[in-house]
Amino acid sequence: MRKSAPTEKQQGMKRRRTCVACGRQADKAALLRLVRTGTGAVCFDGSGTQAGRGAYVCSGACLEAAYKARRIERALRVPLTQEDRDRIAEGLFGAALEA
Repeated sequence: MRKSAPTEKQQGMKRRRTCVACGRQADKAALLRLVRTGTGAVCFDGSGTQAGRGAYVCSGACLEAAYKARRIERALRVPLTQEDRDRIAEGLFGAALEA
């Protein structure tokens, strides 16, 4: 079945993402993306384009809340190790230095 062409209204709309911790919806650029790579490692995706299953959080506080409630593990369908958490922290720290 063939999809119809998007209407003018649909072309101007941007897809919104949801924070896994608080449920706030925002544009992709306003959220922090975590990605599970093909090898099963979890890391911070500053570009938002890395291949793999993604989960979004809106702030550092939501990241901590998502860790505690295991929402990142559920969203990415993989258990988080301390190595994954360290990798995420390094990526966030590196992104903060570049900004």
